[in-house]
Amino acid sequence: MRPHMMRSKRFAPLFWTQFLSAFNDNFLRYSLIFLILAKMATQEAGSLVTMAGAIFMFPFLILSALGGELADKNDKGRMAEKLKLAEIGAAVVAVLGIGLGSIWLSMVALFLFGVVSALFGPIKYGILPDHLPRRELPVANAWVEGATFVAILAGTIVAGLAATGGVDITLFGPMMLIFAVGCWMISRKIPNTGSSAPDLVINRNIFASTSQLLGELYGSKKLWRASLIVSWFWLLGGVITALVPTFVTQIMGGSPMVVTIYSVIFAISVAFGSAIAAWLCAGRVVLLPAPFGAALVAFFCFQLAWNLSNLKAPIAFDGLVDFFTHTAAIRVGIDLSGLAIAGALLVVPAFTGLQTWAKKSRRARVIAAVNVMNAAFIFVSGGALALAQAQGVSIPQILFFLGLLNVVVAWMMLRYLPTNPLWDLVSILFRTFSRLEVEGRENLEKAGKAPILACNHVSFLDGPLAMAITEDEPVFAIDAKTAKAWWVHPFLRFCNYIILEPSLPVASQDLIQAIQSGKPLVIFPEARVTDTGGLMKVYDVAAMAADMTGSMVVPIRIDGLERSYSSRMGSQKVRRQFFPKVKVTILEPVRLQVPERFKGRKRRMAAGAALQRLMSELVYRTTNVEQSVLKSIIDVGRDLGMRRHALEDPLSGRLNYGRLLTGARVLGNRFYHDFPNDERIAVMLPNANGTVAVLLGLMSAGKVAAMINFTSGLASIRSALKTAEVKVLLTSHAFIEGAKLEELIEGLKDDVQIVWVDDMRNKIGSFEKISGLLNRTKPIVERGADDTAVILFTSGSEGVPKGVVLNHRNLLANTAQAGAVIDFSLQDSIFNVLPIFHCFGLTACTILPLVRGMPVYFYPSPLHYRVIPELLYGSNATIMFGTDTFLNGYARTAHPFDFRSVRYCVAGAEPVKASTRELFMERFGVRILEGYGVTEASPVISLNTPMFFKAGSVGKALPGIETRLEPVPGVKEGGQLFVRGANVMTGYLRAENPGVLEPPKEGWHDTGDIVTIDDDGYITIIGRAKRFVEIAGEKVSMAAIETLADQLWPGFLSATARIPDPKRGERVIMVTDNPDANRPDFAAFAKSQGATELLVPAEIVVRTVPVLGTGKVDFVSVQKMIEEEYMDGQA
Repeated sequence: MRPHMMRSKRFAPLFWTQFLSAFNDNFLRYSLIFLILAKMATQEAGSLVTMAGAIFMFPFLILSALGGELADKNDKGRMAEKLKLAEIGAAVVAVLGIGLGSIWLSMVALFLFGVVSALFGPIKYGILPDHLPRRELPVANAWVEGATFVAILAGTIVAGLAATGGVDITLFGPMMLIFAVGCWMISRKIPNTGSSAPDLVINRNIFASTSQLLGELYGSKKLWRASLIVSWFWLLGGVITALVPTFVTQIMGGSPMVVTIYSVIFAISVAFGSAIAAWLCAGRVVLLPAPFGAALVAFFCFQLAWNLSNLKAPIAFDGLVDFFTHTAAIRVGIDLSGLAIAGALLVVPAFTGLQTWAKKSRRARVIAAVNVMNAAFIFVSGGALALAQAQGVSIPQILFFLGLLNVVVAWMMLRYLPTNPLWDLVSILFRTFSRLEVEGRENLEKAGKAPILACNHVSFLDGPLAMAITEDEPVFAIDAKTAKAWWVHPFLRFCNYIILEPSLPVASQDLIQAIQSGKPLVIFPEARVTDTGGLMKVYDVAAMAADMTGSMVVPIRIDGLERSYSSRMGSQKVRRQFFPKVKVTILEPVRLQVPERFKGRKRRMAAGAALQRLMSELVYRTTNVEQSVLKSIIDVGRDLGMRRHALEDPLSGRLNYGRLLTGARVLGNRFYHDFPNDERIAVMLPNANGTVAVLLGLMSAGKVAAMINFTSGLASIRSALKTAEVKVLLTSHAFIEGAKLEELIEGLKDDVQIVWVDDMRNKIGSFEKISGLLNRTKPIVERGADDTAVILFTSGSEGVPKGVVLNHRNLLANTAQAGAVIDFSLQDSIFNVLPIFHCFGLTACTILPLVRGMPVYFYPSPLHYRVIPELLYGSNATIMFGTDTFLNGYARTAHPFDFRSVRYCVAGAEPVKASTRELFMERFGVRILEGYGVTEASPVISLNTPMFFKAGSVGKALPGIETRLEPVPGVKEGGQLFVRGANVMTGYLRAENPGVLEPPKEGWHDTGDIVTIDDDGYITIIGRAKRFVEIAGEKVSMAAIETLADQLWPGFLSATARIPDPKRGERVIMVTDNPDANRPDFAAFAKSQGATELLVPAEIVVRTVPVLGTGKVDFVSVQKMIEEEYMDGQA
């Protein structure tokens, strides 16, 4: 996260440099005025004071152009440093002039300060876009404008205080030199910018260069009109600040201190108005506040003229407080404040437009030309004001005339505004009511000419919102059905559009013509407003247009409007608001990549898939994963309400977000104080509400949960505890007794301290519960995305379990990746039987639903095949997760109506047999979405989805996951899969090196699986690299043999092991629980399937096949069983 600009090197040094410069300018200027007033007669003093102002402003007229050229040719940061060094010399001359009481020497010093300021002016505004993104320019300009007026006021006040009783050189001299030297030292911290135009030839004829720059400014309609707005602001500022001392003292009868107070009000109001303008203009260049500001100036000018004209006599007062108790004094203060705020609405948006629209190579010269115009407007207005006062025109009359001028100016601004007023209004309305935030606007510029702006479609306000974020006038592609709606017709009058029927082939031709017009094309590829909150089907018409024209596609995510009443999301799917906060994220432009060999319909489908992938990447990348899991769950509770249903289990019943977070805070407080020296704490608990509360409590306390697989046996658990260097294990009496694990706990007592969570819960008092309730949204220890969240352990299906360290980003990234391809909604509920110690059960079945507001029903054992379908039927769950083993078991016992509510059935952890897939479809009408993952990837890597499904594969890689295949000797097809992404673990903990993190090399994790990836991106698992045998010199996949067995004997478990063979190298022994299994039947079936004879096992043994608690086949036990039987027999 970038620091606030006032604390950053990119802005703070420049800010304080210009602040001290403006302060010193006015400190010297008003010290000189007080010196003149002290030494000269009244009439002569007046003319010299006027001359002092003219001497200071004159360099702005003649040297601004030179300053702009120097700033563009050289490094702006170093130019500023040199100018501030020169200013020290001017300060020395000023000290000499004031010290000697020489008015003319002081005038020379003032002229030198004017020269430095004129040359510095193009730098201070021209450098901002070099260091700040466009979205921060309005705020930066607001800081600079507001601070300039504050510095002017501060310099005036300090000069007045220092000149009390006469200008004292012993006070003036040190202050002037200290500020000048300080300003120079700060300027040295301004970052380098490099040269914008290194080949620029400086025009030494300052009058010719000034004329040339003004001509070039006039040549750009946008820049010229924006510069007139800026100059009008400085004209108003010059007139108002010149009139204030006069009408305060002569008409109102106020003292110099009253003038100072009004000046303070004016300066603070400019700063306040600048902040308002910056807030309104955040996200894009919006100039509509300028005519509105001019109209407000007119109103307050009329108000001020009326208030002053109604004063028949000066105010009689006794002290400052008494003066400001008078109604007239208060009204004048309000009017001056209103004028200042209105003026800021003029200058901040206009200056932002100048900085944005000016080319980088000419930006400083554009600012210089504007400074010349500012000086000219100030000179002209000063002369006109002096002439009017000489002719006896009263101040109220001057103010009334100024008000009339602003009425005309406001109308002209609106008439000739460089931006579209309607778009500006829409932007301001979104900014005002929906706190619109736009991120990545610079990516629109990177897209070049005529890009395709592809937005997700969440509400009927998406079109107007797109108008609010684009600079160039786009063409809107509007769905034919939407275009026919009566309420759309009025809006179509204000934009360019084409009516699109995505299903017709001619639609792509319409889009191509629109793109060739040279304007950006705004399109919603889904062609309809979502009613799930996720991505809908993406039509390929936009993809074909992008493919055929080669245009860049800019992915844009609209977030927030789906919660408005303009969306199709019902109250059951989302918590509706009248004015939800809206955020628009614009990603980098991309060009769709479609293989050249694809033609016709295949090319169209490939382009559509590429666009769908791009939109999925958009959803994933714009989901916040840069926080802790607990913080994400807290955010959901706040957003959807703490009473929203979160968890349910058969024993505890329902638990809402409020009670869950309260319990987590209470337990976390206990963990924090009871285990101050234990960073890692083991958790051995079943699927239950309390387990989640314990897990979140550990996160709140800043601890790391090491999730223990209680089905893996004493030796594996001891190994895991040693690997993670854990000294404390949390469990419960009820669980241990119910699961009959007393012997296991007895065996662990020498390794860890056993802490009973149910005993701990019984000791929690009322005070702790109340404290937990009040602080449930505040973690005890703040943790970030990079901090470790949990330690899981590999299944051990092929050896000793390894510790897998996952941080909060890993877990949240994987939930975001899955959410980008599956249309989860708040109407969904999850049925989870997968153990929470398994990554699938933790991330996909627990954390994912909690961070997306979907209730979870926990059941502690996946092996109760008759009970689970009935519970699923009663819970009305819409999404279920399982492994092939478990799903097959449920399908055999379930009633055909038990799965009536299930939308999606997601399977992983082991290959899904074709027989299981067919059984679910035929019996329940449910399509199993097979995925693939590993614990090290948190775990999901790929997934079949309703839109992209290929039977026999494990789907396409999720968004944000890179894949690569490494060749494997002896394997002709595919390669060993490596993956990289935000979901990939931070590293391993190994039993041979406990506590030492072993990160993946360059972020790539070797999955150990041999896979193929086809042209469409579908991944098919061939087998584990370690589970290939070498028979007669050929590599043979043991998984392929098991697949044949699954096809031949559906509903039975089969696994293979290998033993040495002196003749052929190795041979395969198959273990199956099918009592009728035999080798001849297998050989005949393999032959009928076209399989090679090498895929027929040497022997088939009928035995019970060992299974892990996660549902996977326990290959280690299978191998050990065969080795003991065959190797011992050979011995």
